[in-house]
Parts: sequence; C-alpha cells; structure tokens
Amino acid sequence: MRTLVHQPFTHVGDDLTCGGVSVAAIIERTRTPLYIYDARAIRDAYRAIDQAFAPCPHAIHYALKANSTLAIVRLLRAIGSKVDANSGGEIEIALRAGYAPHDIVFTGVGKTRDEIEHAIAIGVGVINAESPGELDRIAARAVAAGREARVALRVNPDIDAGSHPNISTGLKVNKFGAPLEDARAIYRERRRCPGLRLVGVHVHIGSQITSVEPLRRAARTLAALASELREDGIRLEHVDVGGGLGIPYEGRPMIGPIEYAEAVVPELRPLGLPVLLEPGRAIIGRAGALVARVVDTKRYPDGRQCAVLDAGMGELIRPALYGSYHRIVPVHLRPAPEAPWDVVGPICESSDVFARGRVLPPLEVDDLVAILDAGAYGSVMASNYNRHLLPAEVLVDEGRWSVIRRRQTIDDVLALES
Repeated sequence: MRTLVHQPFTHVGDDLTCGGVSVAAIIERTRTPLYIYDARAIRDAYRAIDQAFAPCPHAIHYALKANSTLAIVRLLRAIGSKVDANSGGEIEIALRAGYAPHDIVFTGVGKTRDEIEHAIAIGVGVINAESPGELDRIAARAVAAGREARVALRVNPDIDAGSHPNISTGLKVNKFGAPLEDARAIYRERRRCPGLRLVGVHVHIGSQITSVEPLRRAARTLAALASELREDGIRLEHVDVGGGLGIPYEGRPMIGPIEYAEAVVPELRPLGLPVLLEPGRAIIGRAGALVARVVDTKRYPDGRQCAVLDAGMGELIRPALYGSYHRIVPVHLRPAPEAPWDVVGPICESSDVFARGRVLPPLEVDDLVAILDAGAYGSVMASNYNRHLLPAEVLVDEGRWSVIRRRQTIDDVLALES
C-alpha cells in the first residue's frame, strides 16, 4: 500500500501543529470549538488522484457535499479541480467560488423544478439524472427554455461497496439511480428526445470504500453499458465513475489513489472516453480537525473516566450518526500514564459521544483535544441543535493561518426569525 507522506497534524515536541503552526496559538486567537484545515494536505490529496489517473484522459469534480466552505472550494479551483454539486445551493457556491457553469456536474436524488430550471439556464456541464421520469422533466424544462440539457443517467449496478449501510448507494435497495437492467432501454427511448443531449453515463456505489474490488466491478459494469450504448448509436462524451474512495480513519494502511486507478483504468481505457471522478472525502477528509476544549471531567461509579467537550454532535455528527471512528489527540501532551476515557459532547442526547474507552493521557478541564480526519462531513453537516453556534474555521497555508469562516453569533441564528 502507498500512502501520502505529508501528515497535516503532528506533534512537535509536546505541542500539536498544523502545517507547522501551533494549534494552541491559533486557539488563543480564535477560541473553541474550531475547525482547522491544512492547505498542503488538500493540494497533495488532489494531486495524488490526478497523477494516479494520468494514464487516461480524466477530470476531477470535487464533491462539494464533503465540505463546501468557500475558501476551500476556491483553493481547489486554483489547482485545476472542477466540482460535483448535489443541490442548487452547492451550484451557487461553485459559481461564487469562480467556477464556470461547464465545470459543474449536477447530481442529486431529488432535484426540484427550480433547481433543474436553473441548471439548464446557466448551462451546467452535465446533469446526472436519477430516473427516466427525471430525464423527462429535464427535457420538458429544456424545451420550455429553448435550450438543450446535457445529461447522463445515474445507473444503480447493485454492487455492495462494503461501507456503512447509511452511505451505501449502489445496491438495488438504495434510493439512488436507475436499475442497471433498465438503463439501455431508457437511453434508447430518449436518444432523440427534444431538449436532451445524452453525453454520459454515471455510477456511484457508496462512500468510504476501502477495497478495490467493488470499484473494479463498478467500472467494468460502466464500461459494458457504455459499449452497448455506442452500439445503439448514442455518442457518449464521458463516463463518470463517481467518488467513494475512503481514508484511513483508524490509521491503518488501506487503498489509495494509485490502487484505485490501477483497478478501474484498465476497465475504462478501452472505451477511449474521458473519465469523470467525483472524490470528496479522499481530498478533504485528512486535511481537517475539530479542536475542542475539555469543560468537565467525571468518574463513573465503576471507575471509568469521562471528558466532556465544548463540541459535540452539533459540530461533528459522524460518530453519532454512523458510529464512526475518529482519532483523538491532546493538543499538548502530558507525560503521564494513559487510561481509557469516554469522550463526549455537551448535547442533551446519549448518542452525543465521540469515543468510548479511548486510551488517552490524563485529561483535565481546559485541556484542548483535536478530533482528527474531520475535514469531510464535519462542518458541512453541523447544526444549531441546543442553539449551539457554528464554529469558526481556519485554513493554514505555508506557515500562515487565516479565518475562512467566522464564528457564528446568536444574532446570525435569530436573523431569520420574527
């Protein structure tokens, strides 16, 4: 297995750093909870995927659903990325970040009429349609606007990605895409449909995929369908393999971009078509951490210890939602024997737990801890539950840091209420 060399968060002596900058020093200026991202880690992750797929023509469409903070989206545009949007809101983020409409792939299970009309009006690069009915609605809106919509059908190949059931998208029991066995007929019936230009075929089988075989099978399925569509006279311009490449949350070696490319490129290269990729987590996941402060410690009757943080499921919901593992490290290492700790948040829910029985050095009130690998599906899924305020976000780049999203205020929260 090959892994990226750069580690965004490392201890120098006893103190945690991000991109060479002291995390504690950043917190002194910004307070907690705080998301911190390392720009170098983002660039390195993007370039690793780009280089791995160099043997075939390709385009990387960063999945905004993973993290759509404006400064991060702009950073990715600056190094050549395109984007995958899952809503009208994400389309607007892409446009405000400086992307041209043709750089946008518009995916999403339940596209509204307004979203479809807007995507057609601005001329997004392609709309990945979820069903024959959605294709027909896109066609009707395109004809009404006097335009032609560039579309691809998302196909559900019934492939188990081996990921958590809540993030599996390629099984026939999932809500995503059209059944593989219906796809050829759907294309045939609409190849001359006014308002539609069938330019691609799309598959995305899940998220946090940690083995190559499901990815290889999906690529093989996609290639076979594309070949059939060519036989039917449909001139495809690309095939879209989606995203889903995982990251090593527990620190164990796993597949990376090279293994991913080695599995799928041989299946797709004979088509001679450009390949679209939609990675999100694999680009941003390792680059971010949530830093929180210990506000209380407790000892259970059985002797177990508990640390309560000022961040919880409102800031990072993945552990509560998926039972996800995140490494937790003290910002300042205290030389003392380690012991099992429950690390929990302040929300009035028993599910508001980051870890149980995690072996850590002694923790005290006012200590800082960093919850690692939180760049993806962290800030973007945050909420105001219990009227907690959304945290600030900081980007570290070449030894300097800046606030890229200020801390929310109660006035911000109440501005829409009467």
